[in-house]
Amino acid sequence: MKKLITAVVFAALIVAGSPVFAQRIPQGKESEFYPVNVSLEKIWPYRRGYIVQYRKGLYQFGRAYLPAEWFTNAASKGEIITLPPGNAWPSMTVYYKNGEFSHVRLYVHRSFSHQTWGSVPQSVNVDSNFDDIETIRLEFQ
Repeated sequence: MKKLITAVVFAALIVAGSPVFAQRIPQGKESEFYPVNVSLEKIWPYRRGYIVQYRKGLYQFGRAYLPAEWFTNAASKGEIITLPPGNAWPSMTVYYKNGEFSHVRLYVHRSFSHQTWGSVPQSVNVDSNFDDIETIRLEFQ
């Protein structure tokens, strides 16, 4: 009986690994977008946009500044998507088209009481970090 089960499993592996069953993308249907997804550690809403902190290494963090203008309408460079209730952790997906920044999606918790939401003190001015931003440059170690 063990030999029969082993033979059936072996045959299934051979058939499943066959190129006939492999998923193929039809020629000309490849996406021109390249997504880069990063987990967010903290998100700070600011009067000029969002400041997001992400992990760029094991013990280091990077920050990205996302202008509010990017999130104003459907055809803009940014989109905020609220996560359903549960344990999902916020993330940011940056899309590149032909090697150039195209748009960004923030997947965030709807409740501002979640630990990943922060607030920038009124005495802190980071306006200069939002000047002339056209792209997102993610840094990794």
